Amino acid sequence: MAWAYFFDIDGTLVDLAATPSAVHPDSDIRRLVHGLYSVTGGAVALISGRSLADIDRLFPRVRLPAAGQHGLERRDATGRLHSHPIPEGSLDSVRAQLREAVARHHGLLIEDKGLSLALHYRSVPRLAGFAHRLMRTLQTELGNGYCVQPGKRVVELKPAGRDKGVAILEFMEEAPFRGRIPVFVGDDATDEYGFAVVNGLGGHSVKVGAGQTAASCRLGDVSAVRAWLNSLETIPALKAELNPRAIR
Repeated sequence: MAWAYFFDIDGTLVDLAATPSAVHPDSDIRRLVHGLYSVTGGAVALISGRSLADIDRLFPRVRLPAAGQHGLERRDATGRLHSHPIPEGSLDSVRAQLREAVARHHGLLIEDKGLSLALHYRSVPRLAGFAHRLMRTLQTELGNGYCVQPGKRVVELKPAGRDKGVAILEFMEEAPFRGRIPVFVGDDATDEYGFAVVNGLGGHSVKVGAGQTAASCRLGDVSAVRAWLNSLETIPALKAELNPRAIR
């Protein structure tokens, strides 16, 4: 049976950087992803916390199927855009409070994705507790329509009910993903939703790096992901697509 490939971006296809805008995939990883997309007949999707616009900035040559903001926005294989309803009410007051916090605490960074907001503390890990408390307080103000999503030195405030697992399920109901065995590669707590879904579908979930996980396989780091992709590309028609022995 054919395979469907889903990839997180940061910490999976590219190394993490000090800020989201500092990430620049090199031509080699772009070539590998685009090559896999071509040889699988389009059964490759990027599943990211980034916005779709930012995903396209990182992978500009081909408009790949992609889910942005943890599935709040999604582009299917035909290029059709799907934007899921968000709770009533404005994030304007939250934006204002986050700007005030960043002004008081040098090193914090706001990432405004439109439908969700992220507070990065990668440059100031000592402020982790403050960042998480602040976002929990802001979520309480907004109500149950929003939730707090922790990540690697980042904490996000986003509409509830959407996650990477839901996005993968939606892709798997559509061509060319339908009927294939799903493979999802990710590194972060936000990817655990995707791992759970892929496990339930009888696919392969691949955790990148250390840490407790529901994933069934593991790769050591971004370099190991790249080496694995290179091995797929060198096998005609992906005859040995996912060798579990190659992923520990």
